[in-house]
Amino acid sequence: MRSYQALFRTREFTPLFLSSSLQVAGSTIGGLALGTSVYEATGSPLLSALSMFGPSLAQVVGATTLLSAADRLPPRATLTGLAASFAVSTALLALPGLPLWAVFAVIAVQGLIASLGGGVRWGLLTEILPKDGYLLGRSVFNMLHGLTQITGYATGGALVALLSPRVTLLVSAALYAAAALRTRTGLTRRAPRATGRPSVAETWRTNARLWASVPRRRLYLGLWIPNGLVVGCESLFVAYAPDRAGLLFACAALGMFAGDVAVGRLLPPRVRDRLATPLLLLLAAPYLVLALHPPTALAAACATLASVGFGASLVQQRHLLALTPPDLTGHALGLHSAGMLTFQGVSAALAGGVAQLTSPGTAMAVMAAASLAVTLALAVDRPRPSVPDGAGAVRPSSIGTRGGTSRTGRFRR
Repeated sequence: MRSYQALFRTREFTPLFLSSSLQVAGSTIGGLALGTSVYEATGSPLLSALSMFGPSLAQVVGATTLLSAADRLPPRATLTGLAASFAVSTALLALPGLPLWAVFAVIAVQGLIASLGGGVRWGLLTEILPKDGYLLGRSVFNMLHGLTQITGYATGGALVALLSPRVTLLVSAALYAAAALRTRTGLTRRAPRATGRPSVAETWRTNARLWASVPRRRLYLGLWIPNGLVVGCESLFVAYAPDRAGLLFACAALGMFAGDVAVGRLLPPRVRDRLATPLLLLLAAPYLVLALHPPTALAAACATLASVGFGASLVQQRHLLALTPPDLTGHALGLHSAGMLTFQGVSAALAGGVAQLTSPGTAMAVMAAASLAVTLALAVDRPRPSVPDGAGAVRPSSIGTRGGTSRTGRFRR
């Protein structure tokens, strides 16, 4: 599958695509409103960053308790329920006079239930599309998500300025509700991909099986840590430029869009499959400039250039699927999503703490330097011998090798 036309002619691709985009719009608008509200109330870069990215911290709980359900629950009902729960919880955040502890309790619950969503959604996508269409399909999701984030952050910034953070949160809740409705009416009923009952014990067993493979372990670390550290940089946009945070987020989304177009559609496979490390280096390097505290226009240019590097996740995920047995697809992608979002939450907390002691620009440069160091240490493109994947097959073992099935995410990626 090589054309966008073929993608959108595929049954169920468009409903899944639209419902996911509505949730991204709700997340971007609501996240900006909540971060702005908390910063106005507390003046704390740390609390502002945690309010936007803190739900990611709860992903580690979901990754160790809920992920076995990703392949064992009916996809349509699960995705509908998750979107509806976000609509209700976001509406709760708009309640006047809600104490700060209650705000963080609600977003912790959001993070916990979100840990299941990635595995269910992307596992379903592997069923909707043929194997050779997954990379193109996922890149289309990323591209529209990038455009949705650009629009969402611009719209969210305008709504916060013209109305209030509380009203903006209600708009976000309405978008989540629309996503739930689109999922329920647009997708067909499907049986779970795997049999058996989901359980904490099964989650741990499958996590251990996935983690036991050295090539998969390296892929997971490469997907989680450099990405997470750079999202820590982004979590400080509100503190860096309170009046222009929406612009910085929109520029970062624009860069992500450009990277996804290039990796998913324009680059030939032979070139694309060797770009994981260069793209991850690009993801972090421009943020080093922010140690000099440049004006907002230059900071926005740095954010745009850096976010092109998020295209690395498409290359990395392609190889993750090539190393994963089909019956573990949802769990494997859910573990990637939950781990990535967990590291984003940890990085947001770390970046906020450094900013409290120094400044937002300095903290962003520190996080970027750490991301560069981890990328170089992992050497994700270095060829390694093939090893068994734990399911009896022998598969390519390096992020940079080619082969296997075609095959992003963060709260933002």
